[in-house]
Amino acid sequence: MAKRERVVRMSVEQPLWRALTGYRVLTMIYAVLLAVFGKDHLGRQPFERPWVAFAYLAFLAVWTLATLTKVRSAASCTKRFLGADLVVALTGIMLTPIADVHSQTFDGPTLPSIWTAGAVLAFAIKGGWRWAAFASTFVAAANIIQRGEPSRDTFHNVLLVWVASIAIGYVVEVARASERTLARALEIEAATRERERLARDIHDSVLQVLAMVQRRGTAIGGEAAELGRLAGEQEVALRTLVSSGLVPPTRVSEDAAEGAVVRTVEVDEESPGEEAPCDLRTLLAPHAGSRTSFAEPGAPVLLPAPAARELAAAVSAALDNVRVHAGEGAQAWILVEDEPGEVIVTVRDDGPGIPEGRLAQAEGEGRMGVALSIRGRLRDIGGTAEVISAPGQGTEVELKVPKAQVSRGKAGSAR
Repeated sequence: MAKRERVVRMSVEQPLWRALTGYRVLTMIYAVLLAVFGKDHLGRQPFERPWVAFAYLAFLAVWTLATLTKVRSAASCTKRFLGADLVVALTGIMLTPIADVHSQTFDGPTLPSIWTAGAVLAFAIKGGWRWAAFASTFVAAANIIQRGEPSRDTFHNVLLVWVASIAIGYVVEVARASERTLARALEIEAATRERERLARDIHDSVLQVLAMVQRRGTAIGGEAAELGRLAGEQEVALRTLVSSGLVPPTRVSEDAAEGAVVRTVEVDEESPGEEAPCDLRTLLAPHAGSRTSFAEPGAPVLLPAPAARELAAAVSAALDNVRVHAGEGAQAWILVEDEPGEVIVTVRDDGPGIPEGRLAQAEGEGRMGVALSIRGRLRDIGGTAEVISAPGQGTEVELKVPKAQVSRGKAGSAR
């Protein structure tokens, strides 16, 4: 059974959805009371055709109560519901001059009154300021058409709803961005704690034994010295692996509405799915040893798992070339750079270098190590491989994988 660490927290959006639910109920009651007890400018019943007004308000009450579950979260508030809710609000606005012929002469509330703002706010909370601008524009147009000759108060009310809904939508977008940043910070914190725990355990056991074997083997000499040398190499490799992130794969999960209810950070000891992001550092760290230095960023270098494996295989092929052509005593360096738009891995050695034209000659002879094992792998994932070498100055292999290209390739293969 996989052991998981979960960090579960409520979304910052959830209080907004609860407030919207209460707002819709209260404004529905207000619209009904306003129609029952309200008076026109002369103190009379405000509707010449009361059956139109009360039929619409009865439907509005039923609609509001029946759709309470739709505005409890972003997941349940679908695009279809938002469209229908906006149509209900617009219909009430356009029915107002039919129920009250004087509504175009004297400024007064529409049939849904301030309930209309709730329909616009649902757009803002669900989709941000662009959705809010879309919905409030329709409401503004309906109010202006309903008034016939809109007054200053009409324009004031329209502008107020438009600005307020866009502002709320923008705040929701900022809150979502902050929530994603916090989720990432929690994920890194959980990974760091696990790495520190593993480092302590390994240091107190395996690393101390390897260090003792290295010292004793060197002191005894002979075959024991070779055993000590191998133990020393494994100690270096293990230290590098621990310091670079020997932790279970992590992932951030959320509901279908971008974390409207909860967001969970999981640390899972089982291997993630084929499409789960993979930390490239964990694949390259085992190559570190007494003759191979490994330099990496302090944060995870995430790539889709297939791309990360292909890139790691290309690095392994480059190191094989170092051992074969530069000799067992050659020193190699692996440098990982996580740039905003691409991941760059450089493999360099201090060997004799490659004579000019040797790579082309090798391909002509059918020796396709660099062409297939390195360049071919990078080409398959949308990257590039460049070999820079000069006689007597070592060899440098630079592997670049654009992040956007990897994402498009992954999406294309899914289709």
